[in-house]
Amino acid sequence: MVSSPSPSPVPSPSLGPSTGITVVGGGLAGLTAAITAAEAGARVTLHEAHRTLGGRARTAEGPYAANEGPHALYRRGPHWHWLKQRGLLGPLANPPLREAARFRFHHGGALRRTPPVGLFALARRSAEQAPADVDFLTWATERAGPATARAAAHYVAVALFHHDPGSLSAAFVQERLRRAAALPPEATYPAGGWGRLTGRMAGHARALGVRIETSARIDTLPDGPVVVATSLDAARRLLKDDGLRWPGGRTVLLDLALRTRRGDPFVVSDLDAPGWLERFTAQDPSLAPAGEQLVQGQIPIGPGTPRAEGLARAEHLLDLGFPGWRERTVWRREALANGRTGAVDPPGTTWRDRPRIDRGGTGVFLAGDQVAAPGVLSEVAFTSGITAASLALKALAGIPAGGA
Repeated sequence: MVSSPSPSPVPSPSLGPSTGITVVGGGLAGLTAAITAAEAGARVTLHEAHRTLGGRARTAEGPYAANEGPHALYRRGPHWHWLKQRGLLGPLANPPLREAARFRFHHGGALRRTPPVGLFALARRSAEQAPADVDFLTWATERAGPATARAAAHYVAVALFHHDPGSLSAAFVQERLRRAAALPPEATYPAGGWGRLTGRMAGHARALGVRIETSARIDTLPDGPVVVATSLDAARRLLKDDGLRWPGGRTVLLDLALRTRRGDPFVVSDLDAPGWLERFTAQDPSLAPAGEQLVQGQIPIGPGTPRAEGLARAEHLLDLGFPGWRERTVWRREALANGRTGAVDPPGTTWRDRPRIDRGGTGVFLAGDQVAAPGVLSEVAFTSGITAASLALKALAGIPAGGA
């Protein structure tokens, strides 16, 4: 399922030189909002609390260009076309064809070359066939049997970062399964890491006249339209609105630089439980020094589950797929992403039920990956950033918002 087209910015011939929009947050949503507003002629100031821009799209500095967990850019998403139109997509890295033979599936306690037969047949079903008010495991079991349904639920965790994808809305999960398992693959990768992409976006924003201030935490909202492009937790504190909540994932992240060994897999997808390891230097050798390879993994864990349990599962997958990885490790980084992994929709809900972008005539508009906007993964941030900026432009022009 392709996400809804991105809304077009509102023409704003009446905007004068003193007109201003404030964007709080310099991640993908904030940069998208700032560019959208500036392209329409508004004066824009962007504040980022961190010393660098990018949010969860930051890439580590130094010899190992690791993102904050496994990241991919899906070709069919609306943000793909938005970036391409502005010359911001940049060089892309795609896995060589030979890497397709190095895809491995952990299933039935062993590492296998192929998944259950019915998994990709199930993935070809359109999301429109799946109901929003039934959980995915129930719906998929009726169509593919319990074993295939469980394997499919665990496979799609790569696009969910959630410990129990089968418990979520069937429509929500099926859209992500279809796109994560698409042939030819939708996933591609900004060469050099996502930091290169956000760097191009920031450069474009500055060229449009956006004033960008880093290490600039905002505790009180300024006058004028404001786009709050932060996590929901940060937005809840800033806006003092306890209703800004929506479920997300809780995921252990593990990054490793290993001395290169021929025969290491490209991907290890855990079908016995949600989990994913990916050798990112397969498609982009520039992410690590010569003779080394960068592996990034994410293991979703439930509420209250200790981080050590997720790390143990990741290391078990490494034992199976990357022989001698402990002795070959030259760099390691661990993290727990808690409530920072995008929105998930429980049965009976859709993206329209998430916190609304328009905060009800207050001149404040939300953007980010947990608000009411369509898309998969970072597409929600892009789409909401464009929508929030368009609504802010309407507010400047005195046009009533459309209730987004």
